[in-house]
Amino acid sequence: MDVIVIGGGISGVALAYELAADREVLVLEGERSLAVHTTGRSAATWIGSYGPPIVREFTTASREFLIDPPFDVDGPVAAPMSCLWVGVNGRDDDVRRLADETQAQLVDGAEAERLCPVLRPGEVRIAAWDETALDLDVMGLHHAYTRAFRARGGQVVTSARVASALREGTEWVLTTTDGATYRADVVVNAAGAWGDVVGAMFGAERLRLEPRRRTIFQSPTKASLEGVPFTAGIDDGFYFKAEGASVLCSPQDATLHEPGDPKPDELEIARAIEAVNEVTTLGLRSVSTAWAGLRTFAPDGNPVARWDAKADGYFWYVGQAGYGIQMAPALAQYAAALLHT
Repeated sequence: MDVIVIGGGISGVALAYELAADREVLVLEGERSLAVHTTGRSAATWIGSYGPPIVREFTTASREFLIDPPFDVDGPVAAPMSCLWVGVNGRDDDVRRLADETQAQLVDGAEAERLCPVLRPGEVRIAAWDETALDLDVMGLHHAYTRAFRARGGQVVTSARVASALREGTEWVLTTTDGATYRADVVVNAAGAWGDVVGAMFGAERLRLEPRRRTIFQSPTKASLEGVPFTAGIDDGFYFKAEGASVLCSPQDATLHEPGDPKPDELEIARAIEAVNEVTTLGLRSVSTAWAGLRTFAPDGNPVARWDAKADGYFWYVGQAGYGIQMAPALAQYAAALLHT
């Protein structure tokens, strides 16, 4: 085997697909199915104005791929969507800065109310309007990537949690918890929140990754959702978008959490409901469903895609910080190029 990728989320399978063009690649996934954690729990959006500068670069470079993937998909994986960043809690300067740095258009409060009909009159003085956003079919994209990876000869093994790693000559020998053994010249750590846990088995650097919980919930509303865009507070205090007859919301919480299966934070949900109701006429009162996922950050907040400084044949591919889906195509192509050097 040329390369083993540990982790079968969107980042892992996207990179595996790129590498499988000219290499023998195996994906090892610890869970019984792929995309159980962060990938399967996202808000399913592509927003070019979202994230720090490096993330926005990879996000922008991924847009055309998502609109027209180079492999077969079961229907479109990207649909047009708009995003409105609203100035709240005295953060109007941050809105102006976002408009200066991205394609988002600066608008005043009256225009913001027209663009988002549920905004409470007079609550927002300034906003940034991004018409380039996309609504994504995340699982459709993940399935298509996995299918295309397999079509290139790639292999996927689930319920294959790595228990130990040993370097023998120019190969890594990996043993999983069920006693199976796999060999490869190169190992890619795409294990998300478990990145440092996996890295320790290889004697790699400790990146001090920070898994952080993000809560998402759905609430019913009696308000009309016609024409309501994805709307977010510039202070990272909330976002919401129409989801059928309900509203999909998040408090955009980022609480440190051990790798695992996080539960939604009820206090953060209550805070988000209050924040959304302050600036809108949605009148949210109850929660129909809620879930949480982990967004994993490197110390500098930027994605990590590089060879390890200590362990030979070991490549880091972690720290996407919740932006992994929207920048998956371009970041995978970038990492694949580094892996060929």
